[in-house]
Amino acid sequence: MAHQPQSASVSSTSIEDRKYGSVDNKDSFAVEGEAPGFTSSTLDGEHVFEDPKLGKFFVPIPEYEGLHRFDPKATWTEAEERRLVRKIDKRIMIWCCVMFFALQLDRGNISAALSDNFLKDLKLNTNDYNNGQMIFLLSFMCAELPSQLVSKRLGPDVWLPIQLVLWSIVAMSQCKINSRGSFFATRCLLGLLEGGFIPDMVLFLSYFYKGAELPVRLSFFWVSLTLTNISGALLGYGILRMRDDPSKGDMHNRQALRIADFWASITDYDNWGLYLIGLCAYIPPAPPLAYLTLTLRSLGFNTFNTNLLTIPSSVLFIINNLLLAQLSRITKERSIVSSLGNVWILPLFIALAVLPDHTNPWIRFVVLTLLIGYPYPHPILVGWNSSNSNTVRTRTVSAALYNICVQAGNIIATRIYNDADKPYYHKGNKVLIGICVWNIILFFLVKLYYIRRNKWKAERWNAMTKDEKAQYLATTTDKGNKRLGSYSFPFVLSSKSLSNVLVTDFVFVH
Repeated sequence: MAHQPQSASVSSTSIEDRKYGSVDNKDSFAVEGEAPGFTSSTLDGEHVFEDPKLGKFFVPIPEYEGLHRFDPKATWTEAEERRLVRKIDKRIMIWCCVMFFALQLDRGNISAALSDNFLKDLKLNTNDYNNGQMIFLLSFMCAELPSQLVSKRLGPDVWLPIQLVLWSIVAMSQCKINSRGSFFATRCLLGLLEGGFIPDMVLFLSYFYKGAELPVRLSFFWVSLTLTNISGALLGYGILRMRDDPSKGDMHNRQALRIADFWASITDYDNWGLYLIGLCAYIPPAPPLAYLTLTLRSLGFNTFNTNLLTIPSSVLFIINNLLLAQLSRITKERSIVSSLGNVWILPLFIALAVLPDHTNPWIRFVVLTLLIGYPYPHPILVGWNSSNSNTVRTRTVSAALYNICVQAGNIIATRIYNDADKPYYHKGNKVLIGICVWNIILFFLVKLYYIRRNKWKAERWNAMTKDEKAQYLATTTDKGNKRLGSYSFPFVLSSKSLSNVLVTDFVFVH
């Protein structure tokens, strides 16, 4: 039976009251399960617009693009909402995945080149390769915030196509690489032009999906990345064989951020724990992935088989990625589920650290495949960061800051394996074991922090009378996740944290 939503009333809220609204109220710390919105159609409890005293503070600002469609009395059925979400999936999500596919194809094609003696042809060693990757990641990281700010000013519909065209031109120019300098130059240009694309895409998707829907959609987003790795390996296998035939030759969406808003987002300490997770969580699997084709060649596999042997780990990665996102949705848990990625790879790193050099190559291949195909928590963490960022202002910057931390972690990862430790990098793997242990502890520390913050906020809000709550909303200078009260939602931990909280309370997702 279709859910019959409860109607919200704003009979005493006039259009003049809209000046009190703020775009900062959008999706404040959304909750796993059912996310907040401006109607009661997905909520079974008290709705903010049922009380005119409180409701007028949550009417959108006059500049809001969708103001002409704003109707707090609107209701709809679950079936109608599902049809709308499916339409968004087809018209927006699929094309975002296609663009992400293009991004990864251009920045990941170096893996196929490595399998065909790319370093030897350019008279480079693995340290030069590490430096090239570091240049790319530094450039990528430095471009994150500027690119995000440009996109916020121009609109993603203008900026994203510009990025796509520019980095494609640079990617095509890689066929002319003939020295260390040209290798470093193309790495730098690709990083500068591709930086900011991911956080801007995440911000763009957050406009269309609720907090509970976003992590699952982002898992599809990163599945397209892995499909690119599979497609790239198959393309590399075919392209490298072409040489055998000499006849072949082929805030509202355009509202700029003020400096004060930008600084407020950077100094929002409630997101720092997630940034630290972004810095550390992906360091362990990065070196084995970057060195996979080199390691397979050192194990005795030829160029063509090496490219094909990268496919099983990519397939496993896709399966684990989707399963982890679904596990998070079913259990309504983010921090503990996200830690499973490092729990998965810890024993595999121990195996790599203790396996003797004369171990059968296929055993080492299986361990590497299981390691690289680990449950990838990135979609969950990106959605978590977006939910706990609360405001459009904060999400604009926090998505970029989170991705900057991820890229900084990747830069750190480029320094763990070095030429003196090859071919099996026993010392580097021991370092990665320590980082895995730290990451598992870190996930639990961040969860504990949000639990304590939720408790503190709930105590302050629940201690107020109804009149005091209205007075607070009318006079407070608190914004985003610092704001108490109706639709300043909890820091997201899991929807379980909301079981005893009214829908007008504020908690963090964890």
